[in-house]
Amino acid sequence: MTTTQSPPSRFRRRRWIAAGAVAAASALALTACGSGSGSGSDETISIVGFAVPEAANKAIQAEFNKTSEGKGVRFKTSYGASGDQSRAVEAGLKADYVHLSVATDVDRLVKAGLVDADWNKGPNKGIVSTSVVVLGVRKGNPKNIKGWDDLIKPGVKIVTANPASSGAARWNALAAWGNITQNGGTEAEATDYLNKLFKNVVALENSGRDATTAFLGGTGDVILAYENEAILAAQNGQGFEYVIPDTTMLIENAGAILKKSTPVAKSWLDFVLSKEGQKQFALKGFRPLNTANPGVADLAAVGLKASDIKGAPDSSDPFPTIKHLLTLDKDFGGGDWAAVKDKLFGDGKDGNPEGIVTKAIAASGKASE
Repeated sequence: MTTTQSPPSRFRRRRWIAAGAVAAASALALTACGSGSGSGSDETISIVGFAVPEAANKAIQAEFNKTSEGKGVRFKTSYGASGDQSRAVEAGLKADYVHLSVATDVDRLVKAGLVDADWNKGPNKGIVSTSVVVLGVRKGNPKNIKGWDDLIKPGVKIVTANPASSGAARWNALAAWGNITQNGGTEAEATDYLNKLFKNVVALENSGRDATTAFLGGTGDVILAYENEAILAAQNGQGFEYVIPDTTMLIENAGAILKKSTPVAKSWLDFVLSKEGQKQFALKGFRPLNTANPGVADLAAVGLKASDIKGAPDSSDPFPTIKHLLTLDKDFGGGDWAAVKDKLFGDGKDGNPEGIVTKAIAASGKASE
């Protein structure tokens, strides 16, 4: 059985500072739906995650319930913006397993004493799902969006999530920054680019899923999105075309079990990382985890062929090779978000620097109502 804790209602954030964690936790409401066999184990796994992988996690739950370890296991789930979810767990929201967009949102829970410090020491380095940043466009691509340079042209209206609350938004901004700095540009040029980019933003949404909903509802000309969000939307009959820029970012989402988790949570995490778990991610549009060659979707390794992935533009190559794939490990400080977190996203409080993206959003007027 799965009990779903509904995410906060969609709204467009005009403030750079995210809502408080306690408020986020108190806003979660319980609704019930069926899952699991109802026999065997009576353990319940509480999953708290960012909004984007909800469909994939549900598919994995169904397969886990078919195993001897997962038979009869129940699930309680809560999905929302990654930063808000992390703060909610820190403030007391029950979680056995967290699936968050960026590793820093797990690190917050390490500092709070809720997650072991070695959560990211395994072969997968704490990563459970991967995707890439894409540019979603309207049918026929009327604005002729081909890459990052086109986003800062006059009249181009951009939808993205808010980096204050959303890990997806941080991956988006890091991709835009890296397109300049990792292609021979200076940090001054990258800063100028981000200022122009956020001036064209017309919707700064709470989460990556909220950004998708806004775009599907007719807002904007282009959306900064996960590749899997575009594929999943197509699977649901609401697809939008998308462009993969020549230079883009490998998105690496973190998963960890909490210190006081139910014992079966470890089996759950193992299953998430297994061939079957990664197969379910792939079927929902994520690139299956490939620790040997990050970003390259080895479908055969998870028992799939290209045509199994529905909703991608090219059924013969649903996860095309990226010409210049940026990764945290290779391009931004050896895989540690600390190298860019304050520089780009610092909030300017408690002695912390004000980040370049923070300033860009403030200058654009999107930081206030």
